[in-house]
Amino acid sequence: MLNFQPDKEAKETIQVLDRFRLIKMRRVIRGIPWIPVAILFLFLFCGIFGSYITPNDPMKTNLKAAKTPPFWQKGGSTKYLLGTDSFGRDILSRIIKGAAISLQVGFAVVVFAGALGAMIALLSGYLGGWVDAVLMRITDMFLSMPYLMIAIALAAVLGPSKHNIILIMAILGWAGYARVLRGEVLRIKGADFIKLAIVARAGKARIMLRHIFPNIVNTLVVLATLQLGIVIIMESSLSFLGLGVPPPEPAWGSMVADGRIMMFTAWWISTWPGIAILLVVLSCNLLGDWLRVRLDPKFRQL
Repeated sequence: MLNFQPDKEAKETIQVLDRFRLIKMRRVIRGIPWIPVAILFLFLFCGIFGSYITPNDPMKTNLKAAKTPPFWQKGGSTKYLLGTDSFGRDILSRIIKGAAISLQVGFAVVVFAGALGAMIALLSGYLGGWVDAVLMRITDMFLSMPYLMIAIALAAVLGPSKHNIILIMAILGWAGYARVLRGEVLRIKGADFIKLAIVARAGKARIMLRHIFPNIVNTLVVLATLQLGIVIIMESSLSFLGLGVPPPEPAWGSMVADGRIMMFTAWWISTWPGIAILLVVLSCNLLGDWLRVRLDPKFRQL
């Protein structure tokens, strides 16, 4: 039985490679935007387990405690850390509960719009011809629409409802995916491994699903991360106008609307949900930019 022993030069080469991998890993870890990741993790945690961690019932009213300021101000109480609204409902509990609504709407819209946009991009980019012309003209038509105005009009017609909001934003949001992903499909379509698959007589559906789609997933993830922030802004805007999630469900947009006329007397009612929207949306944008750099070989620095 042979006992292979690497020589000194081979050992030194292995040590250099291990050291290089360690340095590369440290650079990757250092480059991760930890603050946005932590904020989004907290948002995800509150969205999933919010019903179990709220300090008070977010729906329960207590008129005796109406407009209680945050605990550090005069008249505040540690029972209501961020204060209460004009009905005596705990602001902190309603923000935590509202995270679940924003997460449900955002996740559903991103999944449905992303799936529809990716399917249209695959069909348009790979099949080409009249299929590409028709699908791209439809895409251009949707992209040219005033997104917010159309959403407001449809929400007013269909009525305020979480499911209606998901349906409206999914229908209006797929076009951005389709336009960007089509360019990726056209680029990959001319690659050698696609030509080899065609020579091997692979079907068009197999080529699109098994060979092209896995190569556009990175771009799809970046687009989904960026659109999550847009969806949260849209849902909050519709709720602010009374066309989103109907009360007494604690949507962040409706919470901002509840306190907009009391900014000088009860600033905390609108401020805290507004800060929640700002932090989550900003974190989505920062994480999306980082993913774009990390997942795109053209921008990768490591």
